[in-house]
Amino acid sequence: MVLFESKKVKKFIFNMGADLCGIAPADRFSKAPKGFCPTDIYNECRSVVVYAKKLPREPLFITNCIPYTYVNNLLTQEVDRLGLEISLQFEKIGIKAIPLPSDDPYEYWEPKRSYGRAILSMRHAGHLAGLGVIGKNTLLINDKFGNMIQIGAVLLNIALEGDPIANYEVCPPDCNLCIESCPSKALNGKSVNQQLCRPLSNFTTEKGYTLKKCNICRRICPNCLGIKK
Repeated sequence: MVLFESKKVKKFIFNMGADLCGIAPADRFSKAPKGFCPTDIYNECRSVVVYAKKLPREPLFITNCIPYTYVNNLLTQEVDRLGLEISLQFEKIGIKAIPLPSDDPYEYWEPKRSYGRAILSMRHAGHLAGLGVIGKNTLLINDKFGNMIQIGAVLLNIALEGDPIANYEVCPPDCNLCIESCPSKALNGKSVNQQLCRPLSNFTTEKGYTLKKCNICRRICPNCLGIKK
């Protein structure tokens, strides 16, 4: 199968189980911090294929955080597994492919600020590949699925036509629900203070389990399940 056309690449990835897929040429990442561009990770990278899978909606709206933690953890594994399989399939036809983790692990860490940075920002990659717009809650918001998506990416050594960058409105100027509702006051509309956010978003129990105890910024967004028409 010839997969060098962008449409065929995306159809291929949709057929493997992705709910969203977009392509960003590597040069779109020129404004990324030094050391965190696709070409810093893989110097032969010419295209970034960004894909996502949808989270189920109901665990977001219940009081017990265990189901929400469970689906997040499981879907992260599914997205990573899909990236691995995509890369293996590309290798079979002679395309070099580098799958990236959709979440952990990462190397960059500032202990004093409890601040970590992934080798590639998935939300920014998703934006540059046309999958959505980053909201005031710092989450990528897709027009169809809202912010209920888990994002993955694969770096390729072939040049592909990029998708249009999304430019629809996801946060009305007068909407500050996520900022005002954050119990840790970790949002300012442009970024998240990880030091304030982590104690609840990655809460550790006495037994040692890590739970996603807070999802208010995701849940309270009027467009959390898709852009309202």
